[in-house]
Amino acid sequence: MLETLKYLIGSTGVSGFGSKSTAEEATETCPDLRSITAIITGATSGIGAETARVLAKRGARLVLPARNLKAAEEAKARIVSEFPESEIIVMALDLSSLTSVRNFVSELESLNLPVNILINNAGKFAHEHAISEDGIEMTFATNYLGHFLLTKLLLNTMMKTAKQTGVPGRIVNVSSSIHGWFSGDMIRYIGQISRSKSQYDATRAYALSKLANVLHTKELAQRLKQVDANVTVNCVHPGIVRTRLTREREGLITDLVFFLASKLLKTIPQAAATTCYVAAHPRLLNISGKYFADCNEAWTSKLGSNSNEAAKLWAASEIMVSKHAKAVFDPLSAFDYHHM
Repeated sequence: MLETLKYLIGSTGVSGFGSKSTAEEATETCPDLRSITAIITGATSGIGAETARVLAKRGARLVLPARNLKAAEEAKARIVSEFPESEIIVMALDLSSLTSVRNFVSELESLNLPVNILINNAGKFAHEHAISEDGIEMTFATNYLGHFLLTKLLLNTMMKTAKQTGVPGRIVNVSSSIHGWFSGDMIRYIGQISRSKSQYDATRAYALSKLANVLHTKELAQRLKQVDANVTVNCVHPGIVRTRLTREREGLITDLVFFLASKLLKTIPQAAATTCYVAAHPRLLNISGKYFADCNEAWTSKLGSNSNEAAKLWAASEIMVSKHAKAVFDPLSAFDYHHM
């Protein structure tokens, strides 16, 4: 109850920011980012677009990978019209396709660009069941697995950039508090919904993908620490964005519901605040493996803090992104996930 009250009134946490803080406010005291290159997935609209706009305002060079290149060019044009000095590179990437991820990284490497910040922001909620070209359920493939491979393939460049510049690299995984809605056996459920739609539930699949983002952060942070990499990884819950709501009924109860919804939901500038804060604020120097909401460290679900689950998911993910993986991932025959 106390946390809800704090959220509603926008009270600030130890960071000095809270639920009402905007991305511009959260980065106002950040150092100049003109020597920084940031890759932001899902930056053509919504939270991703605002994240890109604010980091461009702070001087960062942006790489905007997108499936819809026209939308990405339009997003670039909007930023450049506001900040004419911005350097923005638009590139093709379909996160649901592992081949597309590999092609994007190859093309990026050919440009010899440094990579300081990677923001894995893109996400989708698939109402209808679909399978990716790699045989993986589409929500999981887009929200998590594509980002897992993208991060894996960019790590060497990020570590090299950090070593050459002395500026620590930062990876930000955009998750959601909805990750706490998933319970049960993750690997088994991935296998079930990647084989048929009979077990598919759109909300559960989305929650699973967001839990995977949390566990990816946890395991990757440990691995980066083990190799003494000057790169951190953290996870964020941006909040739920306020959209234009339509009313079908009038009355006191309806008015009350809409009033409460307007207080609980965030504007896009507010929803982008935590991502920008974690990506750029000096307070986050050397902080890794944490989960943030409203620009302050927060708690994950019990499953989201389970190191064994994180290690299990990592092992399964390595199999799924393998070039020799089966057309349809089957955890029961791929490996004995109970004994990992």
